Amino acid sequence: MNSAKAFAPGNISCIFVIKRTNNPRTSGSLGLGFTIDQGVIVTIRRASNSKKSSDRKINQNRQLKDEKNKQNAVYFNNKKINFPTVISVIKGLTREIIEVRIKSRLPLGCGFGLSGASALATAYALNSLLKLRKAKKDLAVIAHVAEVENMTGLGDVVNQFYGGFLAKYESSYKFKTRKMPIRNKTFYYRIFGKLSTKYIISNTKIKSSINKAGINALSKIRNLKKEDITFGELTKISNDFAEESGLLRDKNVINAIKKIKERKGNASMVMLGKAVFSDKKFRGCKKLKISDKCARVIQ
Repeated sequence: MNSAKAFAPGNISCIFVIKRTNNPRTSGSLGLGFTIDQGVIVTIRRASNSKKSSDRKINQNRQLKDEKNKQNAVYFNNKKINFPTVISVIKGLTREIIEVRIKSRLPLGCGFGLSGASALATAYALNSLLKLRKAKKDLAVIAHVAEVENMTGLGDVVNQFYGGFLAKYESSYKFKTRKMPIRNKTFYYRIFGKLSTKYIISNTKIKSSINKAGINALSKIRNLKKEDITFGELTKISNDFAEESGLLRDKNVINAIKKIKERKGNASMVMLGKAVFSDKKFRGCKKLKISDKCARVIQ
């Protein structure tokens, strides 16, 4: 087998509580979020198999030098990029030089969990290509740790491992979730710009307000009656979190949410991105679906 493919869904975080420790393996987050029907398709190839062994014997010294200079390469929609989270996954699984090609209709850095999706799909595809025979949970842990180490996320991988609309009342590194009764729901979104996850989760000045608002929001959700757990109600609570945490600052996002509310819709900020999600159509929006599909190898 010369290549392997895997899919992982995007994930929208609605609410989160930062639970970082000195150990990436025991770091994560509490929160609420959902996976969607778009994500990433990752194709993995060995980058060190381009020459036959007979050719290597003829130019052995040169080949050894070439091999030493080779590096893992990551491409996003055919553009070579620096993607430390994915590189960390590769180095955690193999010493071979690997080429990773990621395809997605969604953008990086806008709150759709593509770092986690790319890390998890890379782990699954590598496991398949190299016949590592690792359990899916072990691969997900490697992807989660890579996210924490590179500060690109704290809980997306867990959602992408299970799939669906999930609440996490324990730190995500434990991989314990509660599934919300919301499936195949169409929602609307608009992206206004990028927001640095690393800046937010590493900023001690705003951690306190985020965590206080997040714990309050999760408490509201836990106290909801089953019949009251709707996409609209969870979106309202998510917007309360966005406001109380101080994360809702972008004027475009604020204005979009305000206009949706004026039209009797529910909307909130995508965590973490300058983007909006809503249960009602609004100007400039596109649509996606909440999906229960989890990450998987594509045959």
